[in-house]
Amino acid sequence: MKQFPDSPAPAPSSESSDSAKTRVWPPISVVIPVLNEERHLREAVHQVLSQHYEGPIEVVLAIGPSQDRTQEVADAIAAEDPRVIVVPNPTGRTPNALNAAIAASGNGIVARVDGHAMLPEDYLRVAVETLEETGADNVGGIMAAEGVTPFERAVARAMTSKIGVGGARFHTGGTAGPADTVYLGVFRREALERVGGYDEHFQRAQDWEMNHRIRQSGGLVWFQPRMRVSYRPRPTIKALAKQYFHYGRWRRVVARTHEGTINMRYLAPPLAVLAMLAGLLVSPFFWPGLLIPGGYVAAIVAGSAVTGSGLPPAALARLPLVYATMHISWGWGFLTSPPSLGKPTG
Repeated sequence: MKQFPDSPAPAPSSESSDSAKTRVWPPISVVIPVLNEERHLREAVHQVLSQHYEGPIEVVLAIGPSQDRTQEVADAIAAEDPRVIVVPNPTGRTPNALNAAIAASGNGIVARVDGHAMLPEDYLRVAVETLEETGADNVGGIMAAEGVTPFERAVARAMTSKIGVGGARFHTGGTAGPADTVYLGVFRREALERVGGYDEHFQRAQDWEMNHRIRQSGGLVWFQPRMRVSYRPRPTIKALAKQYFHYGRWRRVVARTHEGTINMRYLAPPLAVLAMLAGLLVSPFFWPGLLIPGGYVAAIVAGSAVTGSGLPPAALARLPLVYATMHISWGWGFLTSPPSLGKPTG
C-alpha cells in the first residue's frame, strides 16, 4: 500500500475519534480551470477552503480569457487569502488550464475541481482516506446530476440512468472498486508526473484518456461512491445536444489514439443512428423500414416510463426527448468525428 511521505501510516477503520483528530493529514493542492465564472468563482473557492479537512489546502485557479470580470474576481480572492494562487491559461482550454494549475501547485496530492461542482463537506477527507486505504493513484466518485427546472430534472434523471449513459458507475452509482475512469479525481502527484499530465490535444474526454494512461502504466483508478459531487446539467435542448455531440466526437478520437478502448456501450448510439437512418432511407420503397425508428421511439417512451418514476409530469414529459437527444447527438458526433482531430504522430 502506498503512503504519503508527509503523513503517518493510515489508522485502522476502528480508530477512535480522538486519534482521528490528532493524526497528521497531508497537504492538498486543489486545481480549478476557470472561464467566465465571475458570478460563481468566489463561492466555488469558499466551498473548497471550508472543507472539513484538517490538513493544509491550497487552491490554484487557472484563468482563461474570459468575457466578464473573472480575472478581477480571481485576483481579489488571491489578494485576500494567501492559500489561493492565480495562473494564466491563454488558450482557455480545460486540459491546458489543468496542466498550468498542476505545474504551479506544490503538494503531493492534487484534486481536480470544476467551478460549478458542489462538493460534500468531507470530499477531500474521504479522498485521502481512500487513497491511503487502496493505494490507488486516482480516486473519484459520482457525478450526481441535480436539476431545478423541469428540463434540467429530466436531464438529471437521464444522466443517472443506464438507458441514458450506460453502466458507468460515476454516473449511475455502485460499489467501491477499480474503475476505468471517475468524475473529477484526486490524484497522487507522482502518478500525474509519471504519465505527463493531461494530454492537451484532447479538448474533451481528457479525463478518460489520462485515466487510461494511468492504468496502462500500472496505476489504479478507484471509484468511491462516498465522493458524491452535485452537478447542474445543461439547461436547454441545444446546449445538451452540443455537449453530447462533442462527447461522441472526442470519444472516437480517444478510440483512434488508444486501440482496444472501445466497447458496445460506446458503439450502441452510433449503431442506433445508422440503423434509424437506414430505415428512413428505405422506407419510401419498403415501408417496414419505418419499424426501426418507430421501434426506437417506442423503446424510449417505454424506458422513460420505467426510469421516470417520481418525476413531476412536466419533467417526465420531457424525458423521452432528452434520451433521444443524448443518444442521437453522441452517436452523430462519433460517426462524423473527422480524422483530422486525431493526435499527430511523430
